[in-house]
Amino acid sequence: MPRIARHSLPTVLTVVLATLSACGGDPDDAPGTTRLEVWAHAGQPGERATLESQVERFNARQDSIRVEVEFLPEGSYHAQLQASAIAGQLPDLVDLDGPYVALLAWQGHLRPLTGLLPDSLLADVLPSIREQGTWRDELWALGTFDSGLGLYARRSALESAGARIPASPDAAWTAAELDTLLAVLSADDPDGAVLDLKLSYEGEWFAYAFQPALRSAGGGLMRAGANGHEARGVLDGPESAGALGVLQRWIAGGRVDPNLDDAAFVSGRVPLSWSGHWDYPAYADARGDDLVLVPLPDFGEGTRTGQGSWVWGVAADTDREREAATFLAFLLEPDEVLAMTASNGAVPGTRSAADRSDLYGPGGPLDLLRRQLEEGWATPRPRTPAYPFVSSVFQDVFEALRNGEPLGPVLDEAAATIDREVDDNRGYPGS
Repeated sequence: MPRIARHSLPTVLTVVLATLSACGGDPDDAPGTTRLEVWAHAGQPGERATLESQVERFNARQDSIRVEVEFLPEGSYHAQLQASAIAGQLPDLVDLDGPYVALLAWQGHLRPLTGLLPDSLLADVLPSIREQGTWRDELWALGTFDSGLGLYARRSALESAGARIPASPDAAWTAAELDTLLAVLSADDPDGAVLDLKLSYEGEWFAYAFQPALRSAGGGLMRAGANGHEARGVLDGPESAGALGVLQRWIAGGRVDPNLDDAAFVSGRVPLSWSGHWDYPAYADARGDDLVLVPLPDFGEGTRTGQGSWVWGVAADTDREREAATFLAFLLEPDEVLAMTASNGAVPGTRSAADRSDLYGPGGPLDLLRRQLEEGWATPRPRTPAYPFVSSVFQDVFEALRNGEPLGPVLDEAAATIDREVDDNRGYPGS
């Protein structure tokens, strides 16, 4: 799940330049070998170890390209990318969170992937990943894995409540059905809290997790307009307000567990959890065969899921774009995609890899998440250079929602604030 952090660029720039100055040539490079500099975020230990192994495998199987990977702290990662880009010191290939693609491309720090990768490979990549990496009708970045959302549930609790169990995205509960189910479940619960919305999470979670509800209702965070993207009439529209009002009512009515310990579902306090692929291992261990995954509710125009994760982009200033694309193509090979997703549990980024996955293949316990991404139920966060600002504003919206503030004025101010940012940047010309 992506996270957005705010940091001081001058401080980060100093760190980046110091790091770069320490990167000299490798005297062991064979004549004719091209060194490819790669930056990645230092995320989960398993992801880092897997990428290190992938670099070793790639370097061992050919001698024309030598990949050198540098891991940077995740908390300040995108600030460091910005600082190094300003200094003209980006590496050849960069790892970045999907919602940042439009910003870096608009700033001129990435180059399109057009013509660098085989059509057969692009056709194998999940459509959700291609959509997240597309801006201004050009493909700028690709990931080797994606993310997905659903409602985890205890099957026994649903059966006791007489609830149907949706087996596919087009059979999702309506918001009204879920509302009724929460009331039934609450009647037999000691404190009445039966739903986990991961309120213990911070930052990017709120835009990632709840934009799907807005989109399902026919609203959203922004839409393309005459002056770039705009929030007025969308974030503050009746559709978005209606979906957020349902969430606010659930919270105010005591249906939602605060989940301060992030153990509401595994401990058995709640029978429903609005969460993503990353929780499956712990949930399966805790609930076993009683665990079932269903789509998020339909607020009027069909269920939607959040999506998007870390992707790879080629720096605009590199003259080693072909070598960068060769390494990216290697990372998208089925064995390599499966190696990475075995370490982080995410949705494999290609159909050929997903078909071989025990979790995400046909009939697997997380096949629903893969189907949502393949069949058009996914909603990328707005692909605009303004997105990091939009996400920050929406975090404030959700805080106000939790505090029980009237949503009308909150959404009016949020939409106006976002549009002022867009206007201050002249609509991000070309976006």
